[in-house]
Amino acid sequence: MEQRIWHASYPAGLPRDLVYGEHDTLVTLLEGAFARHASQTAVTCNGESLTFAELENASARFAAFLQAAGLRPGDRVALLLPNHLLYPVALAAIARAGFVGVTMNPLYTSREVEYQLVDSGAAALVVADPFTALVAEVFERTEVRHVITVPMHDVKRSLLAPAGDQPVRSRGREVQLVPLHAAIASVQEADFSAAKVSPSDLAFLQYTGGTTGVSKGACLTHRNVLVSVLQMQSWLRLTLEVENFELVTPLPLYHIFPLGMALMALVSGGHNRLVMNPRDIKALCAEMHRAPFDVLIGVNTMFNGMVNMPELASVDFSRCGMVIGAGASIQAAVARKWEAAGGPPITEAYGLTETSPSATFNAPGSNGTIGVPVPSTDVLIVDDAGEPVPQGTPGELLIKGPQVFAGYWKREDETRKAFTSDGWFRTGDVVTMDTKGLMTIVDRKKDMILVSGFNVYPNEIEGVVALHPDVLECACVGVPDERSGEVPHLFVVRRSPGLQEDHVESHCRKLLAPYKVPRHITFLEALPKSTVGKILRKELRTPASA
Repeated sequence: MEQRIWHASYPAGLPRDLVYGEHDTLVTLLEGAFARHASQTAVTCNGESLTFAELENASARFAAFLQAAGLRPGDRVALLLPNHLLYPVALAAIARAGFVGVTMNPLYTSREVEYQLVDSGAAALVVADPFTALVAEVFERTEVRHVITVPMHDVKRSLLAPAGDQPVRSRGREVQLVPLHAAIASVQEADFSAAKVSPSDLAFLQYTGGTTGVSKGACLTHRNVLVSVLQMQSWLRLTLEVENFELVTPLPLYHIFPLGMALMALVSGGHNRLVMNPRDIKALCAEMHRAPFDVLIGVNTMFNGMVNMPELASVDFSRCGMVIGAGASIQAAVARKWEAAGGPPITEAYGLTETSPSATFNAPGSNGTIGVPVPSTDVLIVDDAGEPVPQGTPGELLIKGPQVFAGYWKREDETRKAFTSDGWFRTGDVVTMDTKGLMTIVDRKKDMILVSGFNVYPNEIEGVVALHPDVLECACVGVPDERSGEVPHLFVVRRSPGLQEDHVESHCRKLLAPYKVPRHITFLEALPKSTVGKILRKELRTPASA
């Protein structure tokens, strides 16, 4: 763009554009990290740790097993795991052998597992033991021929098992189930043959949540992921020594935000401290108490849940240079409660599966907006006709940059719809931009409620309702109405049992225009959420909610 007004908001030391080698890939970054940080701890999970040297050895042997099983560069390898010591090992193995990673939600039903395995054409599946029985019934209806089963405990012994005398051999078209320790013991590190990987090769098929229909696989290339990693590094360098930092990761790695942060830590020499269960706030607090750390990542609902934990007040945040909130807007009420409870200011970021995930970021400690575009990234804000809107006017956010995905797997029509004729990616998010280039998400375009011709955004209503001291959580959706076309329907989880409908309505009337005040208010024991903690509005849009 001729005028990138957001560059004036860049902190000192942040490059406007990234510099990287023409042939650099995720693999070149990994190999460099292995060489520089061999003796440092790379990952800790469930009381076990691996150094970078151990991770390099285990990933080479894991890749060698898959190569011996007949997999070739470009073949898809699916991961059905919670946060786990094997996860970064598998990510490194997949990249180094030129395979394509397919991360999967471990809470999927067998139907959802089958869909993603069939759609991706995965040749191998890495599955945690608790989920083996769940997916066993679908193997024969997929192209999967090699299933590696993974224990939940005592994982390091399997990963570092000495090579045995009996190699595990492929059995043609028959599905082969192999325990992790047997797979690792069947090969030696020297058996691994590094693939020649180019920047345009696929690194991941990262599936979208399917909120607008069938879940689609976003094709993320090595160049996409490499650039996203470098963009995240450039921001973290403002407050951290990225070659030696500790990251606490409670969010599941199948999701693009924690996956991107995990890859960034892996190629930087960082120590990633994984928390297995994202919903176990007590386990997260215990991990934070175990030792000081430099970075914590989370989402709005996680921070909101933690402010009620007395353990938070005694966490040592003295080394913590960054608390990053993404995945959904950080509500002002939650940000204030978090700081009042003893947490450092939350730095809000924004990204999508299709941007690998880096898109925008705030200066350290800032929230309330999604910030400005990351280096080497352009944005446009347009109306429904595709024309740029005046500054401060809501419009759809369009993005261009080397981190933007290559398209949807085997869905050319969906890919065409996702881009403008001149190559801008349509995010589907409605934003405004101020004079400094700082952007604020108004809402998802598809979530906007049209009340008698007026645009009403659920995010605004939710932000206002969250300010009420007796509200724990809330979500708003549009429902049909004979007079207005649509009206807001608010769902509330009480903090105080005495909260009533009229209390919420009165609060809203003080802070919202009359047409924005919810016409229906329903109290729930809990809101539907994804495993990352994102509130699922689509599950509230049912005939019963009208």
